[in-house]
Amino acid sequence: MAGSALSALDVAFLCLESENTPMHMGAVVTFTPRGPVDPAALTTILADRAARLPKLRQRARAELFPPGSASWAEDPEFVAADHIHHIALSSLYEPDPLAAFASRWIAEPLDTGRPLWDVTLATGLPNGRFALLLKLHHALTDGAGAYAVAAGLLDGVELPERTAAPARPIPAPRSTLDTVKDALGTVWGQANETAGIASSLVRAARPPLSPVSAPPSAERRLGFVRLPLVELRQVRQAHGGTTNDVVLAVLSGALREWLVNRGHRADGRTLRALIPVSVRGRAGDQLGGNKLSGYLCDLPVGEDDPVERLRVVRRAMTRNKAAGPSRGAGALPLLADRVPPLLHRLGTRTAGQAAPMLFDLVITTVPVPPARLSLDGARMAEVYPFVPLAPRHAVGIAVATYRDAVHIGLQANGAAVPDVGSLRDAVLKSTARLLDAS
Repeated sequence: MAGSALSALDVAFLCLESENTPMHMGAVVTFTPRGPVDPAALTTILADRAARLPKLRQRARAELFPPGSASWAEDPEFVAADHIHHIALSSLYEPDPLAAFASRWIAEPLDTGRPLWDVTLATGLPNGRFALLLKLHHALTDGAGAYAVAAGLLDGVELPERTAAPARPIPAPRSTLDTVKDALGTVWGQANETAGIASSLVRAARPPLSPVSAPPSAERRLGFVRLPLVELRQVRQAHGGTTNDVVLAVLSGALREWLVNRGHRADGRTLRALIPVSVRGRAGDQLGGNKLSGYLCDLPVGEDDPVERLRVVRRAMTRNKAAGPSRGAGALPLLADRVPPLLHRLGTRTAGQAAPMLFDLVITTVPVPPARLSLDGARMAEVYPFVPLAPRHAVGIAVATYRDAVHIGLQANGAAVPDVGSLRDAVLKSTARLLDAS
């Protein structure tokens, strides 16, 4: 049974897929059970719930028209259990077996000929805990929609139903000339907006000489950082801004420390981050594909004063929000969504190599509701999201706030960053400095 069409941006994410650039998002979620864990029972529960989610039963199918397009189609060979695996970890050979396994797991591309998701249950964690490792291809959904897809695997989570659009009054009859004028006006307005975004991209481009660029590599390294939310709120109350501003300031300080430790000059330098922004409507399809724009933010890694870093970040993000997510070079995803799918088939992988000319890394926020979540009665303790690495990028950062903590998932190119622990430690040090200054 045919499903909805993939948008041009969805197709672009499929076209970017390669062995060295897998385009799936990831999440490592830990749980605290009430008693011993039964892996067979858990995998059965997950398979039963996954089988009831229509989005997880579909695969991308190429269409003849429009050229280069694709649609979602029910996979006739779908078996949910084929996408769900179990591994028993041990700390006998690895000091942090979850991070070591997850680094290998995240590097494995999804099979684009099958439904684009994968789940691994990892048992054997300290204190009887277990983890769920989830992959969703970026063609399937964006970060804002990822929770809606994954939530169907958890206990008692009701997904928001699509809200019907309110009834509109029937318009009065209009002349053919007026109808044509309106259509031309709409096309002209969209063309002007598209041209404006494209010209902003050209102006924003710079030589790809980033100190955080990386050679192509299939290796990945993952790092987990947990920050107490009360500390970040304390900084926000002292200096203003949003919690997200505080997180960006913390990451700016961490990247400064990390650059210095890698032998790079940090003073007087900025690193440009692409910060994806969801433009998904409140009443829109929560399980749909990508509804993205973004901001470009120059992170003040050249500034040593942690409070001044926060002020610079606040000013930059205030300007971005005033301009809106549909304008400027950060609206790259919007521009990609207006390019015909055939052009993505022909040139997206080549164009993707130019990513370092526009931004140095991606920093994304994944929304997670504050309600207590569980799986088979085991309480969810931590949720670390991971954003795919753009071509030639050394690191990508994803952030999720759940309950009393901010969870930061670090994904690094293994060839360029063999030890992601140094960046993890830099995040903790940067947080402590900013907290001391507050």
